[in-house]
Amino acid sequence: MNGGNSIISGVTGADGQRLDKALADASGLSRERIKALLGEGRVRLNGKPAAQASLKLAAETPFEIDVPAASPAEAQAQDIPLTIVFEDEHLIVIDKPAGLVVHPAAGNLDGTLVNALLHHCKGQLSGIGGVVRPGIVHRIDKETSGLLVVAKTDKAHEGLARQFADHTIERAYFAIVAGVPVPPAGTVRGQIGRSDHDRKKMAVLHELNKRGKHAVTHYRLVEAFTGAALIECRLETGRTHQVRVHMSSIGHGLLGDPVYGRTPPRLRPILTQLHFARQALHAAVLGFIHPVTGAVLRFESKPPADMAGLLVELRNQS
Repeated sequence: MNGGNSIISGVTGADGQRLDKALADASGLSRERIKALLGEGRVRLNGKPAAQASLKLAAETPFEIDVPAASPAEAQAQDIPLTIVFEDEHLIVIDKPAGLVVHPAAGNLDGTLVNALLHHCKGQLSGIGGVVRPGIVHRIDKETSGLLVVAKTDKAHEGLARQFADHTIERAYFAIVAGVPVPPAGTVRGQIGRSDHDRKKMAVLHELNKRGKHAVTHYRLVEAFTGAALIECRLETGRTHQVRVHMSSIGHGLLGDPVYGRTPPRLRPILTQLHFARQALHAAVLGFIHPVTGAVLRFESKPPADMAGLLVELRNQS
């Protein structure tokens, strides 16, 4: 174990769990992070090195995880304006505009939320993900607007990650979809994974497909228009493109969605007139327990101007 690193120790939970899942549940780290640390020889069980992620454990097995000190970030700090809804020394809640990418990646090496946070937080960032960067514990798509929580300390990151893993975070999205769902409220369940036909897309996969991840979306009708509807979607899980994929799978793709949506011909002139060229999706509600203070926090965000304008036009046309 190297000096300067942080040590997470404890005992595992339920009997018969896989090592990676048991350690993720007990530590608050992600299973992917646990697997990486196992591969680096940084995990001990009963004082002995462990490396096999699929190992089945007995309950209350003592463990130690050596989390290496964060390495320097590749992203550069940039003075990009942020709409801050809440901030303390542990975390920050951002109302992200559509068009802002969360993480730097090929094609978007700067001008991202991470670049903005590196500037705003001035070094007070969670390194739990393995690098000195803001503790992004969840993401929303580039062209989706709305609320996002970011950890500023490792303790906050671990606590938030645990709540996301336990599905105790309250998340609600407003979406404008093609058609009016019948029934007006329901639940969409379906494993989400990479499409067999287009690797750039996600899809609802066959129940027995091991590549898919369990996903659950609850929707309810908020307002009906001619050929379209405003719905609220509440997530039990947080899979890539979950709302977009699930609503498309039941025949109600999001207006403006270039990947999963199918805008009805009569509504296309409205989107063209408004220059509306993104999926009509907004992360409107975010609620969680503060991972350090224990306070109950809940935030709401109204749809931004482009979605509000689209709603006005749909009402006028109905």
